[in-house]
Amino acid sequence: MFPSSPAGLKTRELIARYDAHAPRYTSYPTAAQFTPAVGADDWSGWLVAARPDRAVSLYLHIPFCKRLCWYCGCNTRAVNRESVITSYVDLLLREADLVVARMGRRPRVGSIHFGGGTPNMLPPVELERLYAGLAERFDLTDCFEVAAELDPEVLTQDWIEAAGRIGLSRASLGVQDLSPDVQAAVNRPERFETIQWAVAALREQGVTSINLDLMYGLPLQTIEHVVTTLGLVTTLRPERIALFGYAHVPWMKPHQKLIHDADLPGAEVRFAQSQSAARYLTGKGWAAIGLDHFALPHDSLAAAERAGRLRRNFQGYTTDEAEVLIGLGASAISHAPGGFAQNHTVERDWRAAVERGELPIARGVVLTERDALIGEIIERLMCDFTVDVPAIADRRGQPLSEVAGAWPALRRFQRDGLVRVDEGRVDVTPPGRPFVRAVCAAFDPDAARIQQRHARVV
Repeated sequence: MFPSSPAGLKTRELIARYDAHAPRYTSYPTAAQFTPAVGADDWSGWLVAARPDRAVSLYLHIPFCKRLCWYCGCNTRAVNRESVITSYVDLLLREADLVVARMGRRPRVGSIHFGGGTPNMLPPVELERLYAGLAERFDLTDCFEVAAELDPEVLTQDWIEAAGRIGLSRASLGVQDLSPDVQAAVNRPERFETIQWAVAALREQGVTSINLDLMYGLPLQTIEHVVTTLGLVTTLRPERIALFGYAHVPWMKPHQKLIHDADLPGAEVRFAQSQSAARYLTGKGWAAIGLDHFALPHDSLAAAERAGRLRRNFQGYTTDEAEVLIGLGASAISHAPGGFAQNHTVERDWRAAVERGELPIARGVVLTERDALIGEIIERLMCDFTVDVPAIADRRGQPLSEVAGAWPALRRFQRDGLVRVDEGRVDVTPPGRPFVRAVCAAFDPDAARIQQRHARVV
């Protein structure tokens, strides 16, 4: 079950050495490094500087759910009153007005992503009203993708038909695990027949890419649970499958205290679950993409990986190459060449700022040339498992001394057979890939300082 590394170390020994806390590196600097020093003026300046010849991407955060899943690490809350959702849509469009006013033009949009929470908590009429409002404020002529994260248990035929009318092209359905025992342990009951119906209904409305989100490391979960779930969901032939490790961070997400620590699988069992799942999926024809995604060969994510154009952002692995991401809604994160800006995470604070006519920025970080260098190195490691550090430094006009602190740690990884280093090129070996976040942390000068804010590597 636990193969050796090229250095002869058993996987359990590698876990003991490298299963530390580390960021997921959906950005660099990470959100844990954002500070209130960045505010509305910074974001406004970055919007003004955005290149008019490049399409932007939109992310809209819908922080509402019908139920609270105990494993969840997202910014969300349970809501039952439709008036709360309606007023939220009003303010999303008012925030969009503020953004467009700063840019001084009707920006072209390449992709739209509805995240959450549960975007299908929006009543169908509100979904269509929101999309129509975006179309009035932005140029959606060349929008190549409209994506949404969905909870199958609260998905309706009316919502799916409304999504078809706005051109939904990619849908991510939360599945996690289909064992009733595991579902009860995380407060997320869900039947396979519900997911089966949702996939068929979405495809009928023109959705061409289906992603199913699964998890390992959940309470009471076993390898058999993971593989049994895969055996069912793969019959639906989703274009993509995301297999995330459960991040148990009750010091940051208090509702996770409802999960009993004694029910959580240990690091070796978590590792075995992830590797068993990977073998199953690749054996069934899905290509492994980065650390935790799988895609059928014809899907755009697999094509981007083959072409070396795979990217990584706060939604995970992506094909989106826009240099400006505009986040709308409570807690949404925006990105521009100048840095990252995050909206107020507390919904009432976000609402108050928008109602005052202010860009609702609470914190962020200004990108330095060194940050951009480190960020590109980390992104390539996360996406490709290989990076030519001197080539990136030379192209960016940065001295290699900016990442000199990484090499002692990398030598240790190399001794243990997890990486190969040749004249500054770093290649993560197959046994090292599950530990790639730890390899990335070697390049991150703040990793040790902020490690307790993140989940463990394995």
